[in-house]
Amino acid sequence: MCGIAGELRFDNQPADLAAVERITHHLAPRGPDAHGFHSRGPVAFGHRRLKIMDLAEASGQPMIDNDLGLSMVFNGAIYNYPELRTELERLGYRFFSGGDTEVLLKGYHAWGADLLPKLNGMFAFAIWERDSGQLFIARDRLGVKPLYLSKTKDRLRFASSLPALMKGGDIGKTLDPIALNHYLNFHAVVPAPRTILAGVEKLPPATWMRIDTNGKVEQKVWWTLNFGPNADEANFTFEDWRDATLDSMREAVEIRQRAAVDVGVLLSGGVDSSMLVGLLREAGVENLLTFSIGFQDAGGERGDEFQYSDLIAKRFETQHHQLRIGENEILDQLPAAFRAMSEPMVSHDCIAFYLLSREVAKHCKVVQSGQGADELFAGYHWYPLVDGADDAYSAYRKAFFDREHDEYAACVQPAWLTDDVSGEFVRQHFAQPGATAAVDKALRLDSTVMLVDDPVKRVDNMTMAWGLEARTPFLDYRVAELSARIPGQFKLPEGGKYVLKEAARKVIPSEVIDRKKGYFPVPGLKHLEGATLGWVRDLLVDPAHDRGIFNPQMLDRLLTDPQGQLTPLRGSKLWQMAALNLWLSEQGL
Repeated sequence: MCGIAGELRFDNQPADLAAVERITHHLAPRGPDAHGFHSRGPVAFGHRRLKIMDLAEASGQPMIDNDLGLSMVFNGAIYNYPELRTELERLGYRFFSGGDTEVLLKGYHAWGADLLPKLNGMFAFAIWERDSGQLFIARDRLGVKPLYLSKTKDRLRFASSLPALMKGGDIGKTLDPIALNHYLNFHAVVPAPRTILAGVEKLPPATWMRIDTNGKVEQKVWWTLNFGPNADEANFTFEDWRDATLDSMREAVEIRQRAAVDVGVLLSGGVDSSMLVGLLREAGVENLLTFSIGFQDAGGERGDEFQYSDLIAKRFETQHHQLRIGENEILDQLPAAFRAMSEPMVSHDCIAFYLLSREVAKHCKVVQSGQGADELFAGYHWYPLVDGADDAYSAYRKAFFDREHDEYAACVQPAWLTDDVSGEFVRQHFAQPGATAAVDKALRLDSTVMLVDDPVKRVDNMTMAWGLEARTPFLDYRVAELSARIPGQFKLPEGGKYVLKEAARKVIPSEVIDRKKGYFPVPGLKHLEGATLGWVRDLLVDPAHDRGIFNPQMLDRLLTDPQGQLTPLRGSKLWQMAALNLWLSEQGL
């Protein structure tokens, strides 16, 4: 797990190593253990290292193999690298290090882009082919690891975060109006390749790009998630799917234990994280570290779920750490959390993960986390609504979108107004082949788009801000592919995730499974009371924060009833707007 950066020139000039160094140094929190640079002709690489798989210097980056004519930088973890290494050794390759980076490098030499489907892991990497003069970059199936791009007529630059990429210079500081539409309507999700900034893109998940020194680009999606059972699964019973789910999760959890350092678990007390604890203990992991966080109550809403996380910690005899955060610390630390964001995110979970990661990083370098279960196994409340609707698109939009188009139009000033691009994006996604059932269309959108640019990005940004690697077993591609094949009738009952819950029942106590669904609660940011409301008001009406984005009349209307202005997902519309201003300020935009 690391931070990567690089540049490829198209103008016959040497790469700007100074720019790559500035970008790379900004990535220091992602890789606090070591750094390195490589520059040769039109290409330059930078790398910040977090030592996980192989602690030896031989696995340092950029990694250069002069015999093969390849050099690379890599961010992520390849869990099946020992098996791939054995396969490559049979082909005659020799290794000088013990980690996954060299396996990627030699695997690319052996198989080219066909390496990608062989990989089980999370990754974003760039490989320079010396002899062909081509740069190959790729991202994992579900976008767990980020990769931001800036392309001009003279050069391509890339980095693990957008704020770092800006440190190279030569990037405009203007919002993308279409991305702003997504942010305000599609619950702060800006689908790839767009980012919140005009002129900066992100490589979409499951995509590779090959680009040469003339700027010629070839790009391909190398994996898709298709829904519906295979032919040999047509007669599967519920019990068959339940057992397959449990077996798949056992494998996903166990393979993510591969590390040269201790691994802990972010334990919310819900089904997903509790199942991870149970499976790790079942696999024989001793002295397991678990971590939970809670916040001050607000608006009559409880700010912690310690009763459930304590239950799991006691049942499985973990070394448990409980962190409680007050309102003052939330306000003190929010600016730092927003500085760590690659793009503005509205979820209250961000500050929870940021502060929890700060605590966890004092004890271990790797944690397993439960992101992805809701999007893959239908855990959200809108899936039954979509499943039973005559118009699946309209039902999804009503449940998930923060605003209808007319309210969005009244929210922004005329210069930022666009057509209903978010609505059209979702409509087109629902119309794509590969998912027939209405609920499967919603699950595909959420697991391949929303998940990537909300929960997954949130966890990556907030954990890596403290040099902490988060591993997400539910996002193992084998689990994702299995979940997509399971019919909705086995996911939707009992409040959703039915097949997963019944699989979990073989591992963890029923009290955790049968409880009401919870989230990482930060009530103070949802209900906007006291000092938090005053702080949000300043972010929105102080002339120092006015960028001409929001309509003053709409701000006045929202501020007259701050507790009553919630989105269909029960988020604060005021907080969403203030969060954008806060991110722009913290990034110097």
